[in-house]
Amino acid sequence: MTELMHADEIDTDADLVRRLLRAQHPQWADLPIERLASDGTDHAIYRLGEELAARLPRIHWAAGQVASERRWLPVLAPLLPLRLPVPVASGAPGAGYPFEWCVSPWIEGERLTAATVADPLEAVDTLVGFIRALQAVEPSGGPVPRGRGGPLAERDEAVRKSIAAMGTSVDPAAVTAAWDADRRAPVWEGPGVWIHGDLSTGNVLAQEGRVRAVIDWGTACVGDPACELHAAWNLFSGEHRMAFRSALAVDDATWARARAWALSVALLYIPYYEHTYPPGVALARQTVARVLADHEGAG
Repeated sequence: MTELMHADEIDTDADLVRRLLRAQHPQWADLPIERLASDGTDHAIYRLGEELAARLPRIHWAAGQVASERRWLPVLAPLLPLRLPVPVASGAPGAGYPFEWCVSPWIEGERLTAATVADPLEAVDTLVGFIRALQAVEPSGGPVPRGRGGPLAERDEAVRKSIAAMGTSVDPAAVTAAWDADRRAPVWEGPGVWIHGDLSTGNVLAQEGRVRAVIDWGTACVGDPACELHAAWNLFSGEHRMAFRSALAVDDATWARARAWALSVALLYIPYYEHTYPPGVALARQTVARVLADHEGAG
């Protein structure tokens, strides 16, 4: 039994993974299996030996992500400057587990933080190059937005409910004012572009001080490019966030929508995971503080 992040989560363990492998991919069934502590809230990750990992959706809303990654990561990976975990095999429901799952390459690395990169400005440049390359991929036929990359107006009701649920654990007047100011930015009227949708510290990996890989592509879609840029508040502070904006030459409306995305994702995250994933909540609160600091500076 593992600690669950969701009330209706499907619990998994190494024995289940071994049963699934024996039934569907017996060539890997005898490898050592280790469940990993992960920043991911949608999937349980098990390392298989030295070179592979099994990824099992925890919750019903993530059940379609394996199929999307199997379809699109082989298309995107050759066109991007960072490594992607292109699945090497997929698995069907079985052994009492209800969802499709996958086996992917194990990618060495540490979550991107100020402590894991040798040069933050180099990390900024690397991510800017990655975003530009991803946005340059032909978008025709790509996935439609599913929670990320669509209109901000669709999130308004949920954001307000989250603010109310948090009570005084945030400054409700300040976060509401910040949300209202940024969500009113002009909507994106251009064509959709490819976005990863969740460039957070757990999904960008550094190795030997440099950014090397982007994992967890379950939210990837073709949508508003501003959604991708909420990474600026997830990953960078102060001058490095401004360097990120400058390198991308982002206009004021796109930057405001990006900040609204950063705030909305954090505000929805905090009350949901308050008691089940405190490390993620701490990072979400940091994002909120950074957004509010931006608004205070503008004032």
